[in-house]
Amino acid sequence: MANKKARPAKAARSLVVDAATQTLRVMDGRKVAAEFPVSTSKFGLGFQEGSYQTPTGKFRIARKIGGSAPPWTIFRARKNTGRKAKPGGDEDLVLTRILTLDGLEPRNANSLARYIYIHGTNQEHLIGTPASHGCVRLRNADMIALHRMVRAGTPVRIVAPA
Repeated sequence: MANKKARPAKAARSLVVDAATQTLRVMDGRKVAAEFPVSTSKFGLGFQEGSYQTPTGKFRIARKIGGSAPPWTIFRARKNTGRKAKPGGDEDLVLTRILTLDGLEPRNANSLARYIYIHGTNQEHLIGTPASHGCVRLRNADMIALHRMVRAGTPVRIVAPA
């Protein structure tokens, strides 16, 4: 009988959003598999309902939405509107794909109810600076790539500046 070599266990995938550097890293164990620029909230970091702040701490992706939608598709209340956005504008639109975030700590447990997501944006020119209304925004092409790289249940950490 041939002696089969044991394969190393596949590293667990997770996401780390760094509010200080405005980046999202896709981690395979301790290895960075991909990195994307993001925008967190222009109102800062926090947990209160109605604050428009980005919560920090431990989360999991509760649901993936929009996998077959064309780029720039507008979503409202987690539903595809069938309309497409144009770049720019003042409105903070949820576009292309959505990863809903379920807070795993008492302080961020309201994240699903607050509609805190990782999603594409019509304001791609602001990516890399705090500009959202609480969510973590990515460029639409990056959001499509990220959506393909993760699954429901993937752990997410949003880290505040030290």
